[in-house]
Amino acid sequence: MAEYLSPGVYVEEVSTGPKPIEGVSTSVAGFLGPTERGPEDIHYISSWLEFKRLYGNHLGTDNSFMSYAVQGFFDNGGKRCFVGRIVGNGSATAVLNPTAPGNVEFRAYGGGTWGNNVFVRVVESTKSKNAKVGDAAKGWVRVQVLYFSEPVAPEEIADPFNSDKANDKKLRRPDVPPEDFDDLSLSTTAANSFITVINAGSRLIRVTATGAVPAVVTVAADAAFTPLQGGVGGLPTVNDYAGNLDPNDDQNGKILGSGRGLAAMDTIDAVSLLVAPDHVRFGNTLAGQIITSCENLKDRFAILSTDRNFNVTTPQLQFDTTFGALYHPWIWVYDTVTREDQLVPPTGHVAGIIARTDIEQGVWKAPANAVVVDAKDLMSPIPKAVQDLLNPIGVNCIRDFRSDRRGIRLWGARTMSSDPEWKYINVRRLFLYIEESIDEGTQWVVFEPNNEVTWGRVQRSISNFLMTIWRNGGLFGSKPEEAFFVRCDRTTMSEDDIENGRLVCQIGVCPVRPAEFVIFRIGQKTADATA
Repeated sequence: MAEYLSPGVYVEEVSTGPKPIEGVSTSVAGFLGPTERGPEDIHYISSWLEFKRLYGNHLGTDNSFMSYAVQGFFDNGGKRCFVGRIVGNGSATAVLNPTAPGNVEFRAYGGGTWGNNVFVRVVESTKSKNAKVGDAAKGWVRVQVLYFSEPVAPEEIADPFNSDKANDKKLRRPDVPPEDFDDLSLSTTAANSFITVINAGSRLIRVTATGAVPAVVTVAADAAFTPLQGGVGGLPTVNDYAGNLDPNDDQNGKILGSGRGLAAMDTIDAVSLLVAPDHVRFGNTLAGQIITSCENLKDRFAILSTDRNFNVTTPQLQFDTTFGALYHPWIWVYDTVTREDQLVPPTGHVAGIIARTDIEQGVWKAPANAVVVDAKDLMSPIPKAVQDLLNPIGVNCIRDFRSDRRGIRLWGARTMSSDPEWKYINVRRLFLYIEESIDEGTQWVVFEPNNEVTWGRVQRSISNFLMTIWRNGGLFGSKPEEAFFVRCDRTTMSEDDIENGRLVCQIGVCPVRPAEFVIFRIGQKTADATA
């Protein structure tokens, strides 16, 4: 209550209407798996090109399905995702301790043998060459970085910064655009500090000062490139996916805090679709961890696929959950690295279709009857008789309709649940959307007076939110009262609830279920017959 202690005009702002509830995003995917290179903490990626710049290209299906899944996600309409690179427990990061400048350590941006193919050169900066003795720029340096996807000797490098060697066809060119950081100060507090600039801009290395860095150093005008050393790799095991939340994580340039793997992905509230394409390599162990994560958090949905040897005649499913969906069969895609077709699980492509459906039509639309972009063929054809066996048990099929000129399509939208109330993906995800949106949009209620005024505001806020969903076609019913109800009054709360600080609001919604079976009943009609 404002105080009025002297005569005057007092202008106050008051909140009179219901507070709006903003719907949360449902189209953000989280990917976990091995990549060619890159950091091990979680990073936000918004395009396939951005993924390649940070994590590299395809590793080959013998090593990882991760990159194929991410590419399939973006090609099928996905817009945003978080990527967590998984490395083996024994992996080590390649490092370089050059003689100039002193007490500086260059490290590969992430563990693995790929770091041994990173080359660093420290030379005199452009401004330093022309600076007079005593000028601040006299001690500045220039750091140049090259990366090769396969091992190469320093003498075999086609130096992109040397016109005499840049176009020599006998020499090996870098596999990614070279990085060039010019006019860097050795002062760790300067705006152009070599640590600040490189760590903010490089996708290949990170720099740390291991001691006092000399203010001025003498570096060669055209030194040779030196490779980082000590990188150790190895494919991850299923235990490596669990990750950690290490507060002493020494990875620099993070935007999401410390941590790796599934443990770090669990902390990102924006993720609504969870994908680990290589779960098929570990039986049901990793799939179980993914499903458990979704069930515990209750704000995301798992996308899984059958393994390569899945028997359609005697299918045996190990999970019964409303928080995941299973897809079959694998698909053939084109590998731009090997220039050959590769057989991959469809999880990334399916995640892209779900994201695109959410963006274009809404989370209440069943993500099915959509062309699988990039799919050149199926591992095995799925005729109707086979889907008659798989669909009732919750295996969503990808069907080949090219003979009807409809392409290869996703032809199923069921969860892995035996509960008929939750058998459709869009119903499960609609409730996740509503629950998460209401949870985030009503945080203002905590510690408000637990009385009729607050109850009315809560009821109006939630009703307005559900009204918007109903108008957009997300709820079933010709009238709002048929589509949902919201109660928050003395009928939903006992005196004991009020005395113990509990505000109880009861909400009921009628979701739209997909027209999975479209039936037209047609009969003959004679001229004198009545309808």
